[in-house]
This record gives sequence, C-alpha cells and structure tokens, in this order.
Amino acid sequence: MSELIPKHGGYRKLKSFQVSQLIYDVTVRFCERYIDRFSRTRDQMTQAARSGVQNIAEGSQTSATSKKFEIKLTQVARASLEELTLDYEDFLRQRKLPKLPPQHPALVRFKELRCKTLEEVQVWVAQEKKRGTDKHGHQRKQKTDDENQAAAYVSASPCSPLSSACLAANAALSLLNLATYLLDRQVERLAIDFENQGGFTERLYKIRSAKRKEHLKDAGLS
Repeated sequence: MSELIPKHGGYRKLKSFQVSQLIYDVTVRFCERYIDRFSRTRDQMTQAARSGVQNIAEGSQTSATSKKFEIKLTQVARASLEELTLDYEDFLRQRKLPKLPPQHPALVRFKELRCKTLEEVQVWVAQEKKRGTDKHGHQRKQKTDDENQAAAYVSASPCSPLSSACLAANAALSLLNLATYLLDRQVERLAIDFENQGGFTERLYKIRSAKRKEHLKDAGLS
C-alpha cells in the first residue's frame, strides 16, 4: 500500500501554509478593526484569506490519490490570495494611503523580523508608529538616513506618520507577496513531479501490472 498510497499531508510544515495562516489571522483582525462589519468586503476578505489556508491543506491531504487535484487546489489557494491582495490595495487606494515599496525602511524592518504570529505583527505596527512620533504624539523630525528615506516615500500622503491601518495593510501585502511567490514555486514543483512520476492512476496500473505478471509466473504461464 505504501507504493499505491504514498506519504501525504504534512501541510503544516509547508512554508506556504504557515505564511497563509498568518495572513488569515492578520486579515481577521484587520477586518475587525478597519472594515465596516456590515460591508460585504469584510466577509469577502476573510473568506479569501481562509480559502488560501484551507485549499493548501486540502490539496496536501488529497495528494495521495490525486496529484492533479492537489495542483488544482493549490492554484485555488493562489487565486484566493491574489483576490485578497487586491482588496488590501483597494483599501489603501480608496483612503489615499500609501502602498509602501519593498525597499521602504519600515517594510525592510518588517521582513527582517520574519513574524510568525499575529502578536508579532502587532508589535511591529506599534514600534513603527512610535518611530514616527515623539512622546507627546507629535511627528518626530527625521534625523537618520533611513528615517529621511521613509519620510520621502510618504511626504505627499496624509498617512505620515504611518497610521496603524496603513502599516497593517502594508504588512499584509508583504506577507501576501511572500505567500504567492511560495505557492507559484509549489505549483511548479508539483507539475514537475506529476510529469515525472505520474499520479494515482499510473501507480495503480503499475502495481496491478506487476501483480498480474507475478501471478502468471507462479502459474508457469509467463
């Protein structure tokens, strides 16, 4: 049976699953704080985030009997996270908040943290907000090169210093960029494995053919 039903599952160890799960947690919290509870967008964002997580898990679990289905579900997860990416971008654009470029100092610091939990993301948001204000809550004068660079990116925006909503949305977009990259790589690998090894049907035919030859040999007919 190990030849017919190989080891499968193990999705919790996938980096794509771990990042997608964090995106789900961040999105649930984000929607609770910043999206009207009567808005369809709130449900759509939450469901898109959940779909990313659930389809990675389901695809991994069904991989034993259908490699094609695993590829399909992984693609569904990828599409769901792309939809969620657009929702976060719309949130920023409609409120005239900046979408920070990858080299923005705040995002550089975020990526260096490699957050694994919602709480770690929340700590980063709080730290970045504190960077932009003095003890009286006023915008702090930029003194370092990094801080001057950060100010230049957002100088034309009302989001300076960066608000919690702006920071949280950009953190989610950074995580989504990582997750979609990982899923693209995952689909490529799955496609190569399927091309080289086949799927359940091919394994079933191979095993049945081997058994038939064995029976014929035992019966002295081969």
